[in-house]
Amino acid sequence: MIVVTGAAGFIGSVLTGALNDEGQEDLILVDKFDREDKLKNLANKQYEMQIDRDDFIAWFKNNTDVVDFVFHIGARTDTTEFDMDLLNRLNLNYTKDIWTICANADIPLVYASSAATYGDGSLGYNDDHNIVEQLKPLNPYGISKNEFDKWALKQDKTPPFWYGLKFFNVYGPNEYHKGRMASVIMHAFNQINETGGMKLFRSHRPDYADGGQLRDFVYVKDVVEVMLFLWEYEVESGLYNLGTGKARTFLDLAKATFAAMGKEENISFIDTPEDIRDKYQYFTEANMKKLLDQGYAVPFYSLEEGVKDYVQEFLMKEDYY
Repeated sequence: MIVVTGAAGFIGSVLTGALNDEGQEDLILVDKFDREDKLKNLANKQYEMQIDRDDFIAWFKNNTDVVDFVFHIGARTDTTEFDMDLLNRLNLNYTKDIWTICANADIPLVYASSAATYGDGSLGYNDDHNIVEQLKPLNPYGISKNEFDKWALKQDKTPPFWYGLKFFNVYGPNEYHKGRMASVIMHAFNQINETGGMKLFRSHRPDYADGGQLRDFVYVKDVVEVMLFLWEYEVESGLYNLGTGKARTFLDLAKATFAAMGKEENISFIDTPEDIRDKYQYFTEANMKKLLDQGYAVPFYSLEEGVKDYVQEFLMKEDYY
């Protein structure tokens, strides 16, 4: 059987659906399962059992013989969370427990790291193990993710194959429950529907035009495609970037959303909120060479293609993957 943690969340639920599409229904889904809005993500999904997050580690220790693979996607992902004890418990120590069990039982592991580990990007966005100790994330969430990456790289005993995926700006269906942490595309869609316009953050740096801030926006369908590749093909273990490798501006994103909705562009600018301004990234772009060198050859959705699919096939239909 295959374990998916964070299964009721955004990426975890899309992964669950994609595994179903691959004929995999012997799934063990791990999450809190206490929010109605998240449970909608699992409607029509096929699986063997659900296990509460707080009960899973004890269960896993006693049932390694029935588990073939673990996708550990669950985490506290709020970048505005400042409770370091909570982040250490859910993002660091919980992942250490899963790693240790997988290592002892020879079970392959994919886990969610984050591009937030790169901090301000001054050391670049290369998934090079040699820079991990030098990285300085800008928020506690990024710190918790980087602390685990650092710990993993020091371990002599590892799962037989393991992959830490540094997700960049993921967007797509099943993120409806995420509130402020949902992608800009979802916020744009809702804002355009409600007001007829889209407000972007003004640039507070002279080297970037308003709306010219750049991100590597990656469609969740591509993220899941990469995870299925790692599940199927036992490539070299390690940390891997997961973006498209091509940064795009927020202005491009807004224009693509208006186009997908068939509406006339109406874009204006507001100041970046004070509480995130000093930690705001103006450029992120995944260096994808490492994954491509391992044989991954599926083309990524362009921003326009991904936004069109998300808006027209899911947001406008109020549908789930």
